Amino acid sequence: MTSNPLKNKEEAQKPEEEPKKADPSGRKGRPTPKMKQAQAQSLRPLVPVDRKASAKAAKERMRKREDQEYEAMRTGDINHMPKVERLPWRVYIRDYVDARFNLGEFFVPVAFIILIGSILVTSLWPQLSLPLMILLYVYLFAVIIDVAIMWRKLKKKLVAKFGEQAVAKGSRSASYAWSRSIQMRRWRLPKPRDPKRGNYPN
Repeated sequence: MTSNPLKNKEEAQKPEEEPKKADPSGRKGRPTPKMKQAQAQSLRPLVPVDRKASAKAAKERMRKREDQEYEAMRTGDINHMPKVERLPWRVYIRDYVDARFNLGEFFVPVAFIILIGSILVTSLWPQLSLPLMILLYVYLFAVIIDVAIMWRKLKKKLVAKFGEQAVAKGSRSASYAWSRSIQMRRWRLPKPRDPKRGNYPN
């Protein structure tokens, strides 16, 4: 039986059928339930839902830690003080300053007495106001000299024991020693480790 050439030609010109698309209801091409769960978890916001409660809890923890550190400085418990107060050269500075007699530790009460005295005597004996102010400035000058002498000796000891890092600009060791030396001994924080003067650190 002979085939019809015209029919064969028409069949050859017909476009091929496109492959069937995957069934949308099929499993392929869709994430598995476990994958969907993981994706959902990754899309959750990192910020807690209740921001106020979270901030309040963080603030409470910070306040509690600060209270513990303050109590440690008040009692002299070096293990629970702030990290900066546990630095070995800061401990050495405190022990050195606490061991010596500092002119500056009485500056605040002396200055207060002189200022009050100058105000009181101005109305009765005006001529005494100038000598009192001169006395105050002389005492201040003496305090500055005393602090300078102390720091010169202390700096050499710090460098010899801990190296240049103990007196570097960022360490603020000079200002730390100066500020402690002008505080009354009983009011210093952290509390002096030795109740008596004269026991210099090694």
